[in-house]
Amino acid sequence: MSVRIFPPSDEKRDGFEFDLDKFMGTWYVTHSTLPLWKDKKDVSITYTPLSDVESPQGTIKFDDLVKYYPASAKPGSAPSTVAGTDHTLAVGSFKWRGNGLLFIASSKWQVLGCNTSEAEGSHPWAATFFEKTLFTPAGLDILTRSAEGIPEPLLKEIFEKIKAVGGDVADLSETFFEVKRTKATP
Repeated sequence: MSVRIFPPSDEKRDGFEFDLDKFMGTWYVTHSTLPLWKDKKDVSITYTPLSDVESPQGTIKFDDLVKYYPASAKPGSAPSTVAGTDHTLAVGSFKWRGNGLLFIASSKWQVLGCNTSEAEGSHPWAATFFEKTLFTPAGLDILTRSAEGIPEPLLKEIFEKIKAVGGDVADLSETFFEVKRTKATP
C-alpha cells in the first residue's frame, strides 16, 4: 500500500478514504512538531466511541484520552492525562473539546493520511494535522499502533509525502522530532 497524504481542508477531499471504526483504539505518537512533547515520553492517544448513535446534527462523538509521562519518569509512575471529546466535522476531520477544566480549550484536527490495516506485515500509521489552540501551536503528529513505531523506510516515505503537500504543512514538517519512547523503533 503506497502512502497518500492529503492537504488539510474544510472541504470533502476527493480520493480520501477513512474508516472511523478502524481508527478507534490506541495510537502512539512517535513523531511530532508539538513542542509540548519534547520533554515527555510514551505519548499515546486512545479514541473510544461514545455510542453507535449519531447526534441529531449527524455527527459522531468519541472520547479522546491522551496519556504521557515526563521524560524523567521512573518505571511504574502514573501517567499524566488529557481528556476530551471529539465530534466529526467531515470525513477524517474533527473538533476536539477538553473535558473538565479544559472545557475552554478546543481544536480542529484532521487525519491527512493513514493505513489502519491490521493484516500481517502491515504497519498501521496515521498522519494528523491540528490547528492552533489557546495553549498549543498548529502541528503535525505521526501515530502508529505499535509503541515501537514503524520501519524507517515507511516513516521516510510518510515524511516525504507530508512535505510534498506544500505550504504551511511543509513548513511544519521541517520541525518534526522523534517523541521519546521506552521501546525502540524497529
